[in-house]
Amino acid sequence: MIIDIHNVSWEQNNNKILEQISWKVNEGEHWCLLGLNGSGKTTLLNMINGYIWPSEGSMEVLGKKFGEFDLRELRKSIGWVSTSLQQKLYGSETALKIVLSGKFATIGLYDQTDSADMIQAEELMRTLGCTALMERTYNTLSQGEKQRVLIARALMATPKLLILDEPCTGLDVFAREQLLQMIAAVAGEQNAPTIIYVTHHVEEILPCFAKTLLIKKGKVFAANDTSEVLTSALMSDFFGVPVHIEKRNSRNWITVEGDLWN
Repeated sequence: MIIDIHNVSWEQNNNKILEQISWKVNEGEHWCLLGLNGSGKTTLLNMINGYIWPSEGSMEVLGKKFGEFDLRELRKSIGWVSTSLQQKLYGSETALKIVLSGKFATIGLYDQTDSADMIQAEELMRTLGCTALMERTYNTLSQGEKQRVLIARALMATPKLLILDEPCTGLDVFAREQLLQMIAAVAGEQNAPTIIYVTHHVEEILPCFAKTLLIKKGKVFAANDTSEVLTSALMSDFFGVPVHIEKRNSRNWITVEGDLWN
């Protein structure tokens, strides 16, 4: 079991941010976590990574039960790509050093690397289309290039779980599609980590994400096969406004049919 969350709640200042969340992710499954802004997605991710503790309920991640295992060690087996991480990295470092730092889960490269590390980093960057970026400093990269470098960094430690937190934020449509194609390629690798893809855009849910969790106002709205979740009827209930889901080229596209103004 990659993630086993049972009746977890979390509150802050007497305000429940997450309420009675239960969610199981099996090895080899790739999930999409879908929710609007303020739904509790980021709080749930922080909890999975061990940065905050459940107020109620029990959690196991990668077979490690919270309260019985050093969560700093757990994080070494989790790759996490997020906008907040982008802002913490040193812009003057080369893309190659950024990727190498992923082996140690550090901001900045301070530990000694060897030739095997270098070969692994270069291979990851080649696979993800970053070869030409190796010696460029991070602050000169486009948003799409930064995201590819961050994914290479996350894979450097050979994680069992890879969390992609809204990786397409700030990308134009061409950069978005390029990044999504790259993510599909990573998911298709024989020894791919379990991937959790976080978004609030239905059209970003790739065919490889066969499972989808909908979270709304801190509660699980649905957790099932993506084909069962992404229906016009269920998504209309989820968004609280009539929408139409249309499948084109193995992707789902949403059209709002209700009146949002009144």
